[in-house]
Amino acid sequence: MKNILTLTVNPAIDKSATVNGIKPNSKLRCSEPIFEPGGGGINVSKVLKELDTNSECIYLAGGHTGIFLTSLLTKNGIHQNCIPIKGYTRENLAVTDIATNQQFRFGMPGPQISNEECLGVLKVLNESLNEGDFLVASGSLSPGMPTDFYAQVSRIAKHKNAKFILDTSGEALILGAQEGAYLLKPNLGELSRLCGVESITFAELEVIAKEFLRTNPCEVLVVSMGAQGALLITESIMEHINAPTVHQNSTVGAGDSMVAGMVHFLAQGKSFSEMARFGVACGTAATMTPGSELCHKKDIYELYDWINNQSNSNP
Repeated sequence: MKNILTLTVNPAIDKSATVNGIKPNSKLRCSEPIFEPGGGGINVSKVLKELDTNSECIYLAGGHTGIFLTSLLTKNGIHQNCIPIKGYTRENLAVTDIATNQQFRFGMPGPQISNEECLGVLKVLNESLNEGDFLVASGSLSPGMPTDFYAQVSRIAKHKNAKFILDTSGEALILGAQEGAYLLKPNLGELSRLCGVESITFAELEVIAKEFLRTNPCEVLVVSMGAQGALLITESIMEHINAPTVHQNSTVGAGDSMVAGMVHFLAQGKSFSEMARFGVACGTAATMTPGSELCHKKDIYELYDWINNQSNSNP
């Protein structure tokens, strides 16, 4: 199996709790909070660990919250490479109202990152990546980071002949995609921005996605569509993967779980179709767990079997 490295430049401590009824201007009594190490690449590494696959988790962290984040990752048994920064690692909050089963998610912007700290990340990547490795960059940029940061990461991956998987949004996604990626996982809204159109209907998706692949240095697109599953597009493949219907408890980390499932299968040499199906299974499994908890191995493989059975019965 090839080595997998994950990159998180704006990690977080994800704090989740429940409350019985949310109303304004009142003191709300929450349950005991649960603390989890979070942020795109960190979530990918956590799911890979659940799948018995090792990864090198590269991330930025600072302050007492950064120390806490490192301790949480150590507790999770994650192999980590922490790049210290001056700012404080952010904390996010997810509160579920058990009276309505609605979840409220509060995401903080993260610390300011200096140019020197950005260069430090690129140096670590240049030293850590080897030919044939998979590099997963997932999550938002921190304030102060240049919007072309992931494009710079892409150039390092290409120089090292590593396979770059990018999962972000906004201008960072656009510039990163233009520089090149082995695999992108946009949702429909993000794909619209990548293609410079206001919106994309399902009927238009195949033509627009294939035109994007023709004009951009990207080999694989997996368009996530939430409860509708995902669409796998390559130069020669177009496959819609239906997502199983499950009881959803939380959508926190579902996209990261999907990415983890995909890179897990890619590193094993599985086909693109198997990769996308397993990714949908992981993303769906993540919605079955409460708060900021991610997917469970048992759920993943049960859902993967269901997806395969459905796909094989509807060729």
